[in-house]
Amino acid sequence: MKTLNVVAAIIKKDNKILATKRGYGEFIDMWEFPGGKIEENETKEEALVREIREELDCTIKPTKFALDLEYQYPTFYLKMSCFEAEIVEGTPKLLEHNDAMWLSRDELDSVNWIPADIRAVDYLKNTME
Repeated sequence: MKTLNVVAAIIKKDNKILATKRGYGEFIDMWEFPGGKIEENETKEEALVREIREELDCTIKPTKFALDLEYQYPTFYLKMSCFEAEIVEGTPKLLEHNDAMWLSRDELDSVNWIPADIRAVDYLKNTME
């Protein structure tokens, strides 16, 4: 079975987190933390900055490692490293997603998260104000 190594950005602004609604693939219309695959010879942080530039056309700065998680999907095994981050240039534009929302801690359960991202949501429930 294929293993995917990916990174995800927990982008924070004003005590809220950016959630994006997937615009393609098996999990279309489910919510996720933006990010993607780590390419060869890339650090996790470099991959995260590149992926956010490609997906949201803005520049982020990873500020803190949050958590590693693993999830077994029916067709692949996911290893995801999540980093807290902040936008340092630009405003998110939806290049690959259908929608985006800034969610407070109390709003995290208001969207239908992709299964693997639920562990990151649980992390946020325990660490956000």
